[in-house]
Amino acid sequence: MAFLFTSESVSEGHPDKIADQISDAILDAFLALDPNARVACETFVTTGLVVVGGEFRSLAKLDIQPIVREVIRRIGYVHPELGFSADACGIVSVYHEQSPDIAMGVDRDDDEIGAGDQGLMFGYATLETQRYIPLTIDLSHVIMQELSNIRKHEPELMPYLRPDAKAQVTARYEKRLKPVSLDTILISTQHEEPARLFPDSSNPDGAFLKRLRSDVINILLPRVLEKYKDSPEIYTLIADFIQRAKNGNAKLLLNPTGRFVIGGPHGDTGLTGRKIIVDTYGGWAPHGGGAFSGKDPTKVDRSAAYMTRYIAKNMVAAGVAKEVTVQVAYAIGIAEPASVSVQLNEPTEGITTEKVERAIRELFDLRPAAIIKTLQLNKPIYFPTAAYGHMGRTPETKQVNVVVGNETVAAEVTLFPWEKLDRVQDIKDFLKIP
Repeated sequence: MAFLFTSESVSEGHPDKIADQISDAILDAFLALDPNARVACETFVTTGLVVVGGEFRSLAKLDIQPIVREVIRRIGYVHPELGFSADACGIVSVYHEQSPDIAMGVDRDDDEIGAGDQGLMFGYATLETQRYIPLTIDLSHVIMQELSNIRKHEPELMPYLRPDAKAQVTARYEKRLKPVSLDTILISTQHEEPARLFPDSSNPDGAFLKRLRSDVINILLPRVLEKYKDSPEIYTLIADFIQRAKNGNAKLLLNPTGRFVIGGPHGDTGLTGRKIIVDTYGGWAPHGGGAFSGKDPTKVDRSAAYMTRYIAKNMVAAGVAKEVTVQVAYAIGIAEPASVSVQLNEPTEGITTEKVERAIRELFDLRPAAIIKTLQLNKPIYFPTAAYGHMGRTPETKQVNVVVGNETVAAEVTLFPWEKLDRVQDIKDFLKIP
């Protein structure tokens, strides 16, 4: 049965993503100095103000303010006229030591670290795109990333862009995993005051929207298209949409209210953890409800979500099924998961959920300490995850420079290690897949 499905992404300048990035930058700073730091950092942003709260337990002592200001500066909030800027905003830090009631369940022998909280986590992978995530969320992220790249690195192309933006993609599916067309692309981007851009126009808002439409069709979307040159079927869908947009026959919705001058924290408050579907699979898979940003890896909301993604992606790449969902659940203070379950869509002949669950138990150690060790999660790798999705990214070993106050610390890390495909052969051997 044919159906429509929609996913969204937001830019790094979206208020909630500002909060996520601040929380993860603080987490990275702690881990750069103390790999065993316990961090649960929440951030709130609004007009001219950042509030950082939560619980920390670490040997490291940080000056929070320079970290926060550097994040805001990197994003691009450097003009006070935006109502929020790196140098002009106030910063309030309200945090305390981690509760000893939590610590007593987590701080045990290395292999038996207890889960930092109870809860359920899901990992998911699909053959729909080369990045093993659904097309609608993948394309939404790419649109936002390319818009940001233009704003930061080639501002002369679209000089009116400001940091806050959102994208939403609706695809028409012939059946699950089989997109046949792009139905709607919605982009809302914060922008310069149109009267400044078109001072001689009797209708500057209308003149701006006409310019925006032309630039999206002729600059932004062709750059997005280029990202899919190695995916012929998806390339064709995007190329067809661009052509229809040029002919006026596509549902390309741009700043539907007519104006988006007031944006960022001046237009809306932002909170850590309020974009969990953007962070994961765009609504295609279940979500346990726990956010990621600002949490150290003993919090299974984060580490187990990464581990289940790692398992699901390697399972799909191994040919177990075209779509794999893995669920785990934990009890606070207990290392072994309370449950492990799997859902398969279009499995390979002879593959059952029982066999796959047994393979997971045999091949993957799901205790928090083992997850941290397997994926090297006690390193400062989290700031890059806090915008444009935690899943479907490219693993990369590199040196990062972490702001830890008024100085930086260099660290050699692997970013997005849960995206590695290094267990495919183990899975094939265990399940006897050719």
